[in-house]
Amino acid sequence: MPLPVRQAARLATFPAFLALLILLWQKAIDWLAIPAYILQKPSDIVINAWADLPRLMSYTGVTALETLLGYAAAIVLGVPIGLAIVFLPILRRTLYPLLVSLEMVPKIAFAPLFIAWLGFGLLPKMIIVFLVCFFPVVLNAIAGFSALSEELTRFAAATGAGFWRAFLKIRLPAALPQCFVGFKFAAVNATVGATIAEFIGSDQGLGFYIQVQTGNMRPDLAFAAIFLLTLLGLALFGAVTLVERLTIPWDIGQRRARQS
Repeated sequence: MPLPVRQAARLATFPAFLALLILLWQKAIDWLAIPAYILQKPSDIVINAWADLPRLMSYTGVTALETLLGYAAAIVLGVPIGLAIVFLPILRRTLYPLLVSLEMVPKIAFAPLFIAWLGFGLLPKMIIVFLVCFFPVVLNAIAGFSALSEELTRFAAATGAGFWRAFLKIRLPAALPQCFVGFKFAAVNATVGATIAEFIGSDQGLGFYIQVQTGNMRPDLAFAAIFLLTLLGLALFGAVTLVERLTIPWDIGQRRARQS
């Protein structure tokens, strides 16, 4: 099979599988006689969501803002803190064990406290997203920047490279693959943190919308919001993956992904 045809077939596999699932969902509603107040057909979900599209788009924007701000703050703070822990022994003995311990605590447990302290606005949701994303980022940054072998470190010193030159040319490129593992894991969880925070206390956002429509026995609109949340999460994950491919095209994981 020619390469372009093989690539097109590979790209079409998931959309075809998704279309098959939607078709089965559409037909299963009739076959199983499922009541509309429990589950509606995908076609009905699209029609009803289109009628409420302005509010859905407005709430999507709210959730996207919470997600992006919390995620960006986690990266901006997580990577430097990870670096500091790697290079400062006192932080490795104090802050690092604390971070590992806090990673075991469900971050969503803090949501009621933040909402009680800060109200129903943007800030408490952003903090929850930050907490959900921060720990994967900082712990993978620590793992990445600590992974450089002692032999390579001594080799860099033997070449006469200074600290910053060795960092930029050797340590940073070696750490980036592991750092992107943390970035992608955080991207997967970012919308989860925003949605659950909106469940607990909010007057807008997709999580609030799902809660309201579920209470109104409108699973069609709740599914529409879930679909938009999925798109939001996929968009963030896809953006991080694209940055990864542009930043470290030489990584073996990227080469295998392009070949598969």
